Amino acid sequence: MRFPSLTVLPTGRSSIEAWMGYNRNLRMGDGELYDMENLSSDRYPVLAPRKKRGIYAAPGSCTGLIAKDTLCYTDGSYFVMDGYRLDMGLSEAPKTLVSMGAYVIILPDKKYVNTADLTDWGSMEASFTSTQEVHLTLCTLDGAEVTPAYIQPETPESPEDGGLWLDTGSSPAALRQWSESTGLWAAVPTTYVKIASANLGKAFEKGDGVSITGIEELEGSFVIQAKGDDYIVVIGILSEPVSVSGPVTVERRMPNMDFVIESENRLWGCRYGPAADGRVVNEIYASKLGDFKNWNCFQGVSTDSYTVSLGTDGAFTGAVNYLGYPLFFKENCIHKVYGSYPAAYQMQTVACRGVRRGSEKSLAAVNEVLYYQSPSGVCAYDGSLPRSVSAPLGDTQYHSASAGSLGNKYYISMADPDGAYHLFVFDTARGLWHREDSTRAAFWCRARNELYFLDRGDGKIKTVLGSGEPAEEAVSWMAQTGSLGLSRPDNKYVSRLNLRLSMDPGATLAVSIAYDGEDTWHRVCALECAALRSFAVPVKLRRCGHFRLRLEGRGDVRLYSLVETLEDGSDTYPFTGQTLGGGNG
Repeated sequence: MRFPSLTVLPTGRSSIEAWMGYNRNLRMGDGELYDMENLSSDRYPVLAPRKKRGIYAAPGSCTGLIAKDTLCYTDGSYFVMDGYRLDMGLSEAPKTLVSMGAYVIILPDKKYVNTADLTDWGSMEASFTSTQEVHLTLCTLDGAEVTPAYIQPETPESPEDGGLWLDTGSSPAALRQWSESTGLWAAVPTTYVKIASANLGKAFEKGDGVSITGIEELEGSFVIQAKGDDYIVVIGILSEPVSVSGPVTVERRMPNMDFVIESENRLWGCRYGPAADGRVVNEIYASKLGDFKNWNCFQGVSTDSYTVSLGTDGAFTGAVNYLGYPLFFKENCIHKVYGSYPAAYQMQTVACRGVRRGSEKSLAAVNEVLYYQSPSGVCAYDGSLPRSVSAPLGDTQYHSASAGSLGNKYYISMADPDGAYHLFVFDTARGLWHREDSTRAAFWCRARNELYFLDRGDGKIKTVLGSGEPAEEAVSWMAQTGSLGLSRPDNKYVSRLNLRLSMDPGATLAVSIAYDGEDTWHRVCALECAALRSFAVPVKLRRCGHFRLRLEGRGDVRLYSLVETLEDGSDTYPFTGQTLGGGNG
C-alpha cells in the first residue's frame, strides 16, 4: 500500500546578534535601526535602553553652566556655586562662562568672579569721569613731580650738573639732562605725566591699558605706570603744567566680541561687525598675559595684548581652545593661532568645513578629537582636515546644535528643519549613533565624572549618568527596524521570528509588525516581567514580501538576538500571477 507524501519546503535561519545603532538611510546593515528612542551603546552588542537621568538643580532661570572644582551656573542675576548664591546683578541674556585660573569670566556682562574667594568679583571694565579740576605735571615713575630748570627752545648756557632742560624746540618736546662729566645734554629716555584728580586712581590698577579723552595735550591709549587713589602716571611729555576744568574721561575697555575662550593664560576673542567705537572690524584679540581685564596694552613686551585683522569674509561661527591652540571658525574656514607671545604669533587659515552658524555650542572634544556641527553634518577634526561622521543620520539638515562629551561619547542636541529637537549620542570608540529623545539641551558641562546639561523643556539642570535626584522612574524606549526582506533572493520569506531577551522586574515589552510597507502596526506580542528572567519569544508572521519590526518597552530590557526562520516561496510574479521563466517571460 502506498501513502501520499508531502514535500517539505527547505528552510533556513538568519540571525542578528550585534545591534549597530541608528541609521536613517534607505539601505541599512544587519542590526541597524531606522528609528529609535532612548537606546544606548553602553551594553553593545546587546540592544538596551540608556541610563536613567538625574536632576542636579531646578533654578529659576539658568543662563549658563561651567565646571570648576564643582559645577557653577548663573541663575537670573545670581552666580551659584555649591548652593551659595552671589547676586552680581547679571542680565537675563544667555551667558558664555569662561574659566581662567580660579576666575570665571561672565559674558556678555563683562564681569568676573573668583571661585576661590567669592568676595572678589566685579566688572572687567572701569571708567572715571572727572567732576573737579584735573592737573597734569611732569613726574618721575613713582609720581614725584619734576620741575625742569630750563623750559626753552635754545640750549641753556652754564647749566648745573644734573640739571633738566625741557627742549620745546623739538617736536614733540624732549626732556634732557646735563652731564658735567661728558659735557653733553643726554635725552631722558622715558618721561612721565601725572594726572591728578580726586578718586581718579581708585578704579584702576598698575599696568592697565586705558584710553584718555578730554585732555588736548594727552589724548589716546596709555598704560598706567603707577597709581594712587587720586592720580595715575602714564608715559608722556608736557611743555608746561596743565589744568583742565572740563570733564576728563579715563576708561579701561574690553572689546565687543562674538566668542571668547581661554588659551595659554590669556583670553582670546573674535569680532566681525561693528566695534564699540563704530568701526567695522574683522579681528581676533588676545588679552594681556595673565590679566583678563586688559586688552589695550601695547608696549612691545611678551606680556602685551594682541590684535590682528583678517582677510576672510563672513561672520565668526565659533571658537575653542583645542590642544593648546586657539581656533576660530567661520562656516567655510578655520583660523588657527600659533606662537607663544605676540611678536611670534602666526595665523594659519584653512579653507574647509567650519562650524554652522548658530551651532557654536556644538564644539566638544572626545579623546583628543574635536567634534562639531558643520553646514553639511557633524564633523570630526584632529588638527588636519575635518571629516564627516554623521552619514547614519541621513539627509536631514540639522541646526542650532549644542553638545557635550563624557568618556568616549559625544552628546549633541539639535533641531531638524521643522524645529523639532533630537538628542543624539555618538559612541566614538564603536562608531555608533543612537537617538535618545527630543530633549532640547543647552550649556553642556562635564564635572566630577558626570555630564550636566540644561533641559530647555523644564528649565532644570540634569545629569546624564543619573546622579542627583531621580528625573524618571523608568526609561521608556523604542526600536524600529527598516524594511526587512527586500534584499533576500529567490523569494524567501520569513515565517517566524525568535527574540532572545531578558527583562528586569517591572519591565514591559510590546512587539508590533507592519507588513509590506503599510502604515498600520499589528501588535503580535506583549510581555510584562514580574521577576528577573530571560525569554525566548516566538513570533509568527503572516506571509509577506517584507516587513518592519517595532519593539516598545519601559524599563530595563536587553535584547540579545533576533533569529529569522526563512522558507522558500514560489516564483509567482506578484502583479500578474504568472510564473516567471520559460520563453514567454
